[in-house]
Amino acid sequence: MYAVIKTGGKQYKVSEGDVIKIEKLAAEVDETVELNDVLAVANGEDFKVGTPLVEGAKVQAKVLEHDKAKKVYIFKFKRRKKYRKKQGHRQPFTKILIEKIDA
Repeated sequence: MYAVIKTGGKQYKVSEGDVIKIEKLAAEVDETVELNDVLAVANGEDFKVGTPLVEGAKVQAKVLEHDKAKKVYIFKFKRRKKYRKKQGHRQPFTKILIEKIDA
């Protein structure tokens, strides 16, 4: 059984027991979070696609940790103008464990 969920402007295909990194959520560590934006649910040969969401479907997940991703460097320059600009960015994320998929 798997589901396609939407969170943080991105879509994820998840199954029970999966550990995924999503955009940062406002939830504490070890808290259970309910994700209601379920776009599709598959259970064996039964496949439901929402328009745009599947009614009554939800995914329960447990927050494992909050952290920041590896640093991404942004480097801008203009040739022959002595213009150089270096920036770094670390995107915050939340690691969750998918516990249950209710269809």
